[in-house]
Amino acid sequence: MFQPVSLFVGLRYAKAAKGNAFISFISFFSIAGIALGLMSLITVSSVMNGFEQSLKTAMLDLIPHVQLTPLSSSENSAKTIEHLTNSKEVKRLQPYLTSDVILQTNKELLGVRLQGVFAGYTNPIEQHIYSGSSARLSDSKYQLMISRYLSSKLGVGIGDEIRVIMPDVTSYTPLGRVPMQRLFSVAAIYDSSSEADTSLAFADGKSLARLMRKTDRASHDVSITLHDAFALDEFYAANPQLEHDFAVDDWQSQQGTLFAAVAMEKRIMSLLLGLIVIVAVFNILSALSMMVSEKQGEVAILQTLGFTPQMIGRVFMVQGLYNGFLGTVIGVALGIAVANYINEILAFSGLSLLGGARLPVVFSQSGLVTMALVSVLLSFIATLYPAKKAANVLPAEVLRYE
Repeated sequence: MFQPVSLFVGLRYAKAAKGNAFISFISFFSIAGIALGLMSLITVSSVMNGFEQSLKTAMLDLIPHVQLTPLSSSENSAKTIEHLTNSKEVKRLQPYLTSDVILQTNKELLGVRLQGVFAGYTNPIEQHIYSGSSARLSDSKYQLMISRYLSSKLGVGIGDEIRVIMPDVTSYTPLGRVPMQRLFSVAAIYDSSSEADTSLAFADGKSLARLMRKTDRASHDVSITLHDAFALDEFYAANPQLEHDFAVDDWQSQQGTLFAAVAMEKRIMSLLLGLIVIVAVFNILSALSMMVSEKQGEVAILQTLGFTPQMIGRVFMVQGLYNGFLGTVIGVALGIAVANYINEILAFSGLSLLGGARLPVVFSQSGLVTMALVSVLLSFIATLYPAKKAANVLPAEVLRYE
């Protein structure tokens, strides 16, 4: 026997093969419930983290994190731009020109946001090219880059023509005022596998400026891409002069609801799956309570041998924590394994995603540690009532008729 005695006795009770079959059954399912709950929670959380990360890297890289529109009354805008160029928070700064347009073909009519691409500046869309060449945007006039999704909806491919209609820019004709429109050729098709594919197209910046009648570069907006798109508050705090020199807009006002919905869905799913762990923890409480009632004679004998009420309580705490810790370790191990091989498991079971797409998986170390600690903490809380009940057993009354 080793010290402390409460730990030794508690582990002996926890590992005992013989005993009340019903109590053993409940103890087994408390361990299995915690393990399955944690496995599900880790798997779903990792996949949701993957989706969120995919949105950050694919979608937010294609749109400005911060959009600046120069104010005609400001004289310091050029100095502010120079200051931002050297700012450590800024990853990329370039001219920005965009307009809501209608793309028309013989097959379909779709509304999208058309964004200008300027030569000499890094274009993040280049890493998502599916077919064609983005170089044609700057080499030729009136060239267009659309997503694979839009290409399918409009029924066009590389080299085909699409009529671009701008409802916000009009011109006078003998028939009256009509929207500006122009035929563009499809130079490239991209595929970012994000929400941007459904509503974002790109065109040569000069051609778009000519169509929008904004040939003066000074009238163009400024697009700022940050190293961390979610560090907007820190960026604004470090550059308070922006509101005086520019009209400021950012990605949160345009796409913030989408990311808020993803975050809310992740929290709701975690809450629902966390209830499985809570139910399993209640099984620990019920199993220990029944064990205390069954083993009152043994508890009384231990007290006559010198165990204090506190030591008796710790015996049952150890037993409950053993079940909770064992379920947590198994659950974390299974959760990491299932999340790592989720795509292979889906393919093996015939549930692979449409088009051979793969579920993104991103583990959060802090999240894993938090889930494991909360599971063990809940298991500890579940042992308090049975431990107190066991500590209050009176040896004289229990052994009176023995």
